Amino acid sequence: MSRFVRWTAAIAAAVLMAGCSSGSSGAGGSEGKDDSDASAGPATASSSALPSSLTSQSLDWSRCKGTSRPGGDWRCATLKVPLDWSKPDGRTIGLALIRSKATGDRRIGSLLFNFGGPGGSGVSMMPSYESTVAKLHERYDLVSWDPRGVGASEGVRCRGNKAIQAAEAIDATPDDATEEKAYFDDAAAFGRGCAKAAGPLIAHASTTDTARDMDVMRQVLGDRTMHYFGISYGTELGGVYAHLFPKNVGRLVLDAVVDPTADSVGHAKNQARGFQRALEDYLKSTGQDPKQGSRKIVDLLKRIDAKPLPTSSGRKLTQTLALTGIVLPLYSKEGWPTLTSALEAAEAGDGSLLLRLADGYNERDTSGHYGTTTHAQRVISCLDDRQRPTPEETKKLLPEFETISPVFGVFLGWDAAGWCHDWPVAGQFDHPEVSAPGAAPVLVVGNTGDPATPYEGARKMADGLGKGVGVELTWKGEGHGAYGNGSDCVDSTVDTYLLKGTVPKDGKVCS
Repeated sequence: MSRFVRWTAAIAAAVLMAGCSSGSSGAGGSEGKDDSDASAGPATASSSALPSSLTSQSLDWSRCKGTSRPGGDWRCATLKVPLDWSKPDGRTIGLALIRSKATGDRRIGSLLFNFGGPGGSGVSMMPSYESTVAKLHERYDLVSWDPRGVGASEGVRCRGNKAIQAAEAIDATPDDATEEKAYFDDAAAFGRGCAKAAGPLIAHASTTDTARDMDVMRQVLGDRTMHYFGISYGTELGGVYAHLFPKNVGRLVLDAVVDPTADSVGHAKNQARGFQRALEDYLKSTGQDPKQGSRKIVDLLKRIDAKPLPTSSGRKLTQTLALTGIVLPLYSKEGWPTLTSALEAAEAGDGSLLLRLADGYNERDTSGHYGTTTHAQRVISCLDDRQRPTPEETKKLLPEFETISPVFGVFLGWDAAGWCHDWPVAGQFDHPEVSAPGAAPVLVVGNTGDPATPYEGARKMADGLGKGVGVELTWKGEGHGAYGNGSDCVDSTVDTYLLKGTVPKDGKVCS
């Protein structure tokens, strides 16, 4: 069981390619000038309450370790932050950072990236994103990190590979009492495994905790203000940072925006709506009627539910794996031809390609080893989300979910209940607070064809940040995210904002 939001367009596209075939000015105090070292300077007054052992630490940047360590100018370091932010003088944990210094002479400062999830590894992703942001790299140090609970930063593994594969046989859309019990028993077992693996970190891995970590990062990196590029869940993190530290906001870009007004059920409905919309756009591109094409896929999934399909690997393609395999190509329009091939093969009785797509999404390699993005994702999001629908409440919601999306609705309806079922710690809020009065303008980018973070969330984020702060840019495109996705209009607008501080007119549209 995994939430569809967790990866960005860049990661999804990489899996597909590798595995399956006029404005105002003023941001960050720059007043629209093409300034150099605009963010350098002493830490703001907000740092005075923190111990100097945090704010004055010196990072030991050295060659990155590991089998996939990047070459070139990439260097890694470890930042110490408090385990419990209510006790800043207490026990610390280490956060893994990665950086490549600006390639040009007119450096602005650091540009911090979060690629989504929650649970995505910035240390792994940042080097592969370098070519996309080459123009920004000329004037910014590119910096990312593994947030607490992720990857090399006290990363959490809640269960082993064999248990993960066994759980794939559990029906994530239960049809009877026996399947329902198995579904919720497995959800509770996953939570217990996370609590055992994470220890005290399970209560200190929230988005708010990570936003506070970011401000220590800013100070240690020597930046007066925070320049930040958040994608997918990274937009929620950016909004929370702006709320907590409005005076420290420099130039913030939020792309593929999570709706900050949605609770966990609302978020599931948004995703059902977004993926159904993307699927219908795909079906139209193949000449199919969206309703008839959706019904055909629903019928296929029902047949697979009754009798899983054989694959060339010897494993069976279950209904849940098939649905996951359909999801991945919808993250990028480049994946649509692969989806056509996978669906045609499944209709002919071969589930191999859909299984390979699902494995890519689930981070399963050919040796049966699974990644841990989903583990960290649940640890973080279940600490964030206060709303925990019961099985009974969920059953009442299923007709509405199915109306929103005949293909994805029921899965996401059950997921809203199972995701944090019997979780060992309580959630912190119904939805994140992102109001940031007094902050510099924040550029919020929405894509009308985004499947995982539907376009409507961008306007809600811009409004939530507040008048004069949230500035919306719209792209009429397809896929998860807008920047680097083929629009010169989007890319030039974002680049001009980050490099010169020029803020576009609120409501600008790139078609």
